[in-house]
Amino acid sequence: MAGKKNMALIERLRRENDEFFSWEERHKRLEHEIRDLNKKHVLTPEEEVLRKNLQKEKLLAKDKVMEIFKMEEGKENARKGKA
Repeated sequence: MAGKKNMALIERLRRENDEFFSWEERHKRLEHEIRDLNKKHVLTPEEEVLRKNLQKEKLLAKDKVMEIFKMEEGKENARKGKA
């Protein structure tokens, strides 16, 4: 999701779409938690399981963010095509 057009859409979604904002924040939080676990030199078996689960949740959050982005991008493109 790069480029000025995409960044404008992302900024609009952050302001106007609570679901997008929520999933994006969740993704950031999970990324931070994973990063903290990765700082440890050795993880316990429980921490390894936790990290794997966090990674799965983070991937789900990213998928949801991208799903909403693509849907809104499609709507924008359809509106521009009709104009």
